[in-house]
Parts: sequence; structure tokens; C-alpha cells
Amino acid sequence: MNYNKAEFYTSFGKFSQIPKSDRLEFAFSGRSNVGKSSLINKLLNRKNLARVSSVPGKTVTINFFSVENIYIVDLPGYGYASVSKSEKKQWGSLIGGYLDDGSRQLALVFQLIDMRHPPSKDDLMMINYLIDAEIPFVIVFTKADKLKPNARKARMEAFKDEIPCFDDITCVEFSAVTGEGVDELRKIIDDISEDAVITPQDELYSDDDEYEAYGEEQKSEDSERNITKGFNGFLTPNRNKN
Repeated sequence: MNYNKAEFYTSFGKFSQIPKSDRLEFAFSGRSNVGKSSLINKLLNRKNLARVSSVPGKTVTINFFSVENIYIVDLPGYGYASVSKSEKKQWGSLIGGYLDDGSRQLALVFQLIDMRHPPSKDDLMMINYLIDAEIPFVIVFTKADKLKPNARKARMEAFKDEIPCFDDITCVEFSAVTGEGVDELRKIIDDISEDAVITPQDELYSDDDEYEAYGEEQKSEDSERNITKGFNGFLTPNRNKN
């Protein structure tokens, strides 16, 4: 994959605006200020391709970057405390709509977590959702250069208890300053892209189609058990687990 050919493709503020998926997509998810834009710029060997917002939490769009025959998808940063409930709902609508759309050619989610701190409630909500929905994902621990070796080792040990199913998750330690982890991320993308087969649109289905065929009896049972279909957004950190 020639990452030097990366280009900004388009940006959307509403999920309904996003066209159908026609190639593999690699999505990047994470809390505001986790260093997502810096990571994407480093990955794509560009300085300002992904723009860093001057006001955290205010950039509420899904941004697509084209790299040869794949898309790098920059999901909105979440979790910034100073935004309103309506803005949090917009995060949930965009991120949830994208992740819940079974017709997308979503190959992998890179879930970013600041290595210096325990995962937030929103981080854990996202990880639990990805596990429950069986969406392949990799955890990327950003800002690795900010910790001294002993502190870094201690945080990695702590993550084993803080993150569910940690031993079964591929993790990459990353620094946009030193470039650590860039080659590993590119190799993951390259390996998946090399053997991928793009599914024709008429053979894809959405979650709504699947849910319609789910059966009225099962829907009723789920309703009684308070099961909510899909991603619930970032207003209720303690998701119902069954």
C-alpha cells in the first residue's frame, strides 16, 4: 500500500449523507484529545491531512481518506465533557449509524486509548460494543512517548485488569512523535487488504433488514428483557449487558 498517495475524500455530518460502501474501510475511533488526527497524519505520512480541531469535541463529522483501494475512516472524537447533550447525541448518531450498518465493508476498527490513563467509561462502552457486535478491532495505545519506561510498563500491566478480554485483543503501542507503531499499523492494514474480497452491494444487508427477519416473538422477548438494538451512543455509559 502506497500511503504517500493518501488523499482527503469527503466528510459527512449526518450518517444519512454517507454513500454506500464500495471498498474496504478501516475506521479509527477514540476519545477527543486521544491523538487520533496525529495518528492518521503519521500513518499516511502527511502533516495536516487530518485536521486537529482547535476546540476539542466540536468536530462532529465522519471523514474519509482514500488510500489506493481502501478508505481510512476518521470517526468523531467522543467524551469531551463540555459539549451539550445534543452534541453527544450527534456523536452517537454518527458513530452508531456507521458501526451498525451491516452493508459497509468495514474491515477493522482501530480503537485508540491514551496510554497514560485508564480507559474512560466511553472507551469501555465502545470496546464492549465492538466485542458484543463481533466487529474486528485493534486497540492502539497512543502517546507512548509521554511515559518513562517503568511507568509505561505499569500502565500496560494495569490495562490487563481495566480492559475486558484484554489477552484476546491485539494491541499496538503508538507515538506520533517517534513513529513507534506506524509500521505495525500499516502491516495490519496491508495484510487485511491483500486478501480481501469486496462483496457486491446487492449481496450485502443492513442490520435493519436482518432485524425485520428476526421474528416478532423474539423481538417481543428482547423488548421485555430491555435489549436495545445497536449502539446506544454516549449518554448512558453503563450499557445493559446480557
